[in-house]
Amino acid sequence: MHGDDEDRPGLDQTSGPGRLRWRGGTIERSSSAEGSGPMTETRWLDDDEQRTWRTFLMAVHLLDGALDRQLRYDSGMPHAYYQILAMLSEAPGRELTMTRLARLLRSSPSRLSHAAARLEAEEMIRRFKRPGDRRTTLVELTDKGMETLREAASGHVREVRRLVFDVLTREQVGQLREISEAMLGSLDPHDEEPRYSDPKGMETRN
Repeated sequence: MHGDDEDRPGLDQTSGPGRLRWRGGTIERSSSAEGSGPMTETRWLDDDEQRTWRTFLMAVHLLDGALDRQLRYDSGMPHAYYQILAMLSEAPGRELTMTRLARLLRSSPSRLSHAAARLEAEEMIRRFKRPGDRRTTLVELTDKGMETLREAASGHVREVRRLVFDVLTREQVGQLREISEAMLGSLDPHDEEPRYSDPKGMETRN
């Protein structure tokens, strides 16, 4: 898909009543004179909303990529693996069930299982069955995993600060938190607000 697709009227397609077309990075359906009845009204984004939406998407995309590259370069692990280690480091006894960990990370069981296998092969975590309940798998952060997390945390926090907090005023930080919490309320009404802490107690949301 070309980067300027949203500005090209040639992408209009006939699909039932009305036509589909790109507008500002989203697909909209225009009305048709031969429509078979009234369509449900869609609240299309206005110009200001479109600019805000596209800027937000680009910022999230670039930030995630930058954090992932820094961790891979400095610590040899992707951001997703760092999150697993960080979440386990905060759990009681440094262990969680696989189901609980997947829920906290908003990860599919299959994706988490793949990541856990890689981390276990590196002896950063250990998986085992809960005593008396062979159906439940627990995952524990090992001493090696904790040491790896400690070594990675400093560079990760520096990158988060450089890319996010150093470019925002204190007022904007508060606004960003409020905006994020409002969006989480819509995306995940039962959000448990996980926090990822570096081993010295400094916290950063990922």
